[in-house]
Amino acid sequence: MALTSYQKFQLKKIIKELEQYKARHTELVSVYVPAGYDLIKIIQHLSEEQGTATNIKSSSTRNNVIDALEKMIQHLRIVERTPVNGLAVFSGNVAEREGQSDVRVWSVEPPAPLNIRIYRCDKTFLLDILQDMMTIKEVYGLVVMDARDAHLALLKGKSIQFLQKTHSHVPGKMKAGGQSSARFQANRALAVKDHLKKVAEYMKEQFLNLEGLKGILLGGPGPVKYELYESGFITGDVKKKILAIKDLSYTEEFGLQELIDKCQDVLAQEEIADEKKIMNKFLELLATKPSIVVYGEKDVMKVLEMGAAETILVSEIVDIEKIEIIENRAKEFGTEVKIISTETREGAQLKEITGFGAILRYEVNVEAL
Repeated sequence: MALTSYQKFQLKKIIKELEQYKARHTELVSVYVPAGYDLIKIIQHLSEEQGTATNIKSSSTRNNVIDALEKMIQHLRIVERTPVNGLAVFSGNVAEREGQSDVRVWSVEPPAPLNIRIYRCDKTFLLDILQDMMTIKEVYGLVVMDARDAHLALLKGKSIQFLQKTHSHVPGKMKAGGQSSARFQANRALAVKDHLKKVAEYMKEQFLNLEGLKGILLGGPGPVKYELYESGFITGDVKKKILAIKDLSYTEEFGLQELIDKCQDVLAQEEIADEKKIMNKFLELLATKPSIVVYGEKDVMKVLEMGAAETILVSEIVDIEKIEIIENRAKEFGTEVKIISTETREGAQLKEITGFGAILRYEVNVEAL
């Protein structure tokens, strides 16, 4: 099940908060409790870790770890039982100055079931698992190729899922003895063409109807990847999903990882691009068809309650409790909710006009309501 905008926003907010904390020593505690696991056993384990922590040589580190564990144990006793999807709990001394004490605890019921049990004491909180939950439904196609080979894979969160590989019969650049140069080059060109056709067909099979596909990243050594892109063999609906083409030093597994590393800027911009697209639509309608959009909390809630809203836009500055109310109400009418960051010019504009906007299914005179 894909995360709702509210779930994603809530998760992003707590991850952003926890990411800022860095300890001087390994004293920040992260615990992941799997769905269905007995919370009493977790509490017992943490009590045992308190005993182990008494052996830490540094008195400040020792005290910080013991205090963090105690805070977490007290919190879990209040929670009493493991939530349906499991629980992620974090605790530690986050005071800015060394020698001061500000021990806090956070707990998150993940939006999807946890199937792993983890206890970790480190200089930072362990957040990778929660971060992956935000992106697990958003997948990217990966294609790494040269004139001889092509490898297709998916990027899910931070993991690479291998899909398919193909090997061509393209001969090397040195021709065989007794074969004319022209004939050799003609045969090689035909073999390259067959290779490109095959890779394009595999891309269609793997990516055309793939649910949740955000885009395709293409890369490899040499010019063959560009030849593929310009060949006309890639189906139009697949080609328009290609977000980036990168020059790589490797193919196969190393090439896939190198492609991801070189596309970090592209991946980071994708979410912002989605926000800019919907905000540009809203702003364009506001200028050309103002009767099909509204803004301001009061008017947005009116059109939401009457089922007239197709898409609700809410700035991330809005109270999380209000976002939750809007999200729950929107479900009843099949209304999409988009939470808009303030990192873009368009997002800043939404913030300036109260932080609430709506694109309507039909014209509404809100002043008459």
